[in-house]
Amino acid sequence: MGSFAFASHICAPMAEKSSIFDMIGPVMIGPSSSHTAGVVRIAKAAVNVLGGIPDEADITFYNSFARTYEGHGSDRAILAGLMDFNTDDKRIKEAIKIAGQQGLKYHFKSIGNASTLHPNSIRLKLKKGSHEVEILGESKGGGIINIAEVDGFKADFSTSLHTTIIFADDVKGSIAFIANVLAHDDCNIATMSVSRKGKNDLACLVIEMDSGIKPVTFEYLKSLSWIKEVIYIPQIN
Repeated sequence: MGSFAFASHICAPMAEKSSIFDMIGPVMIGPSSSHTAGVVRIAKAAVNVLGGIPDEADITFYNSFARTYEGHGSDRAILAGLMDFNTDDKRIKEAIKIAGQQGLKYHFKSIGNASTLHPNSIRLKLKKGSHEVEILGESKGGGIINIAEVDGFKADFSTSLHTTIIFADDVKGSIAFIANVLAHDDCNIATMSVSRKGKNDLACLVIEMDSGIKPVTFEYLKSLSWIKEVIYIPQIN
């Protein structure tokens, strides 16, 4: 495929006896946007990549998260996101209990010295039936996230825009073809990036757009013989 890019590119006072998981803003449950809202969004993005709520989840917290994930509620936030709760859902503080009730199998791991990774990084290995995905997410602060990797491919998308991920053979002219298909669907591309395992090998194309793609366009892209998988992630607020 080759590389290609488009350039268009208070805290309120807590009430007496409040727990750290009480709501402190209009769109978040928890003590910190990095440790709660951002973590929920990372998990929700992973659920979209997987195609549904997982049956099993291996969750690794790195660096700062490794030291604080329990005290700051990131364990609850990640499970809440994996159950597709929104960032302002009051059930977040009960997420561990609810995950048990829903039969979600999960395992937490912490690694405190991953110097090559962002301070607030989480790796998710998810399984639903026979389907498995692996996501590396970064919580940047203020609820902003970056999905750094999808199944070992560099991704770097934020979920603040509509995102389409395409796994395809490294076919000459494929990027221009896909961009043209999306243009005919009136999709305005904000960013487009490609990573690949090697020349003429499997490639991953990540496209962030101002609007979503029509179902007919999604199905058309999936039908192409050289495209192996198409994933659509709507904007996550």
